Amino acid sequence: MTIPLIVDVIPAGALQTESGLHTLAVSGTAGGGAIVQYATNQDDHFYVPGPMLEDQTRKRELRLLKNREAARECRRKKKEYIKCLENRVAVLENQNKALIEELKSLKELYCQQKTE
Repeated sequence: MTIPLIVDVIPAGALQTESGLHTLAVSGTAGGGAIVQYATNQDDHFYVPGPMLEDQTRKRELRLLKNREAARECRRKKKEYIKCLENRVAVLENQNKALIEELKSLKELYCQQKTE
């Protein structure tokens, strides 16, 4: 059995609760911060288990990395979709112009045959 590593933490603006277990936002870590629970001992020092803090930081970093990748992929797909829509608009505009021209020529032909 391994003994958990205890890291001494100085909380900024932490709130005391009746249960003895507190929540603390820790900043300045490699991942930019984490929310952890901690307890106080008889000397009123605050302690957070080290592996728990490292695990939460690692999980947060992994979640942020996955989120970044998902956002990048979403933006790429959106650009691709917009390009497809723009191409479709261009094709439909060309078809519309061609149909308008065909309608004009048929109207002229009809008017000519009607007058004859």
